[in-house]
Amino acid sequence: MMMQNFEDRLTLLKAEHQALIRKPNSPVYPGNGIFIRYKNPVLTAEHTPLEWRYDLNKKTNPYLMERMGINATFNAGAIKLNGKYCLVVRVEGSDRKSFFAVAESDNGIDNFEFKGMPVLLPQTDDPDVNVYDMRLTQHEDGWIYGFFCSERKDPAAPKGDTSMATAAAGIVRTKDLVNWERLPDLITKSNQQRNVVLHPEFVDGKYMVYTRPQDGFIETGSGGGICAGYADNLGIPVVGDEHLVDEKIYHTIKEVKNGAGATPIKTKEGWLHIAHGVRNTAAGLRYVIYAFMTSLEDPSKVIYRPGGYLIAPEGEERIGDVSNVVFTNGAVTDDDGRLLIYYASSDTRLHVAESTVDRMIDYCKNTPEDSLTSRGQVEKRIELIKRNLELNK
Repeated sequence: MMMQNFEDRLTLLKAEHQALIRKPNSPVYPGNGIFIRYKNPVLTAEHTPLEWRYDLNKKTNPYLMERMGINATFNAGAIKLNGKYCLVVRVEGSDRKSFFAVAESDNGIDNFEFKGMPVLLPQTDDPDVNVYDMRLTQHEDGWIYGFFCSERKDPAAPKGDTSMATAAAGIVRTKDLVNWERLPDLITKSNQQRNVVLHPEFVDGKYMVYTRPQDGFIETGSGGGICAGYADNLGIPVVGDEHLVDEKIYHTIKEVKNGAGATPIKTKEGWLHIAHGVRNTAAGLRYVIYAFMTSLEDPSKVIYRPGGYLIAPEGEERIGDVSNVVFTNGAVTDDDGRLLIYYASSDTRLHVAESTVDRMIDYCKNTPEDSLTSRGQVEKRIELIKRNLELNK
């Protein structure tokens, strides 16, 4: 029998919500030596505040119904600000509209709590229909920039087609994650753009962006992979030529498409990139996370390219609105080298994986590159086995 009493139901809802957001997280050992997963997601739809979902007025909502449901919390940009681990989360309502909201934690692995109101995003002259997947960059110019996907209905859609869309790279900037200034959308020669990430430093006096040129809303078409472009001014964000940094390749984890993920991390040996790759399977597209490094002198030049994926969906991570997917667009490094990678599973919930910068450098430098053939990979595996057998002699 359903609980009828308003006050009893509200008390139970509040108690359950507090228990969830205060629930401690724990690492799952032994891991693979590269990173450690944590047992619980750091954010789910149920972590969103009750007042975002319920009308808490007994007169207007006597049954204490959920008036505006939340479907998912995922694909968060991440930075450390004022000693807090801050996520700008993609929150999707049950109406399928996504919006941004800020969540904070003291330790980066649990007790994340949404702060303030959802972000009321400023609009351009061509208003967004949907927005999602913000990458946060603390740029050396003093601003925190957010690059995100701005989705609009395709004006070229045939009459009656209510699904054709266009994707553009929207841009905002802030100093505090509270007050947001909207800049014009990024202008490139490509038909559409997704997964655009701003490099955190000037390169030859210009703003460098990692782009993913697309022919259409979903298909990359002639877009060859992750590219680099340069803009003189983000107030008038025009990028001329885009040249390829990391290409999509046949019969690999990134054969269908790949895109930049978290803002590149500067290390003593190069820029660490944590990206996503997509391949096709009989069950549909499979998204995984992979890593590579580029040169400190030229961030568009790849210097280490470990083969295979870094993170792939496991267990419950494989189940959700868009199954068999992991995706990242945010990571945070601490002064002691701890690295937290925030990744979503199946477009539903948000997790954290913990590593260190030194571990990731070792992983990138010493993991064999994909030889692109089965025989070549077997040869490399046999080399590894022989070296291990030598240790037992």
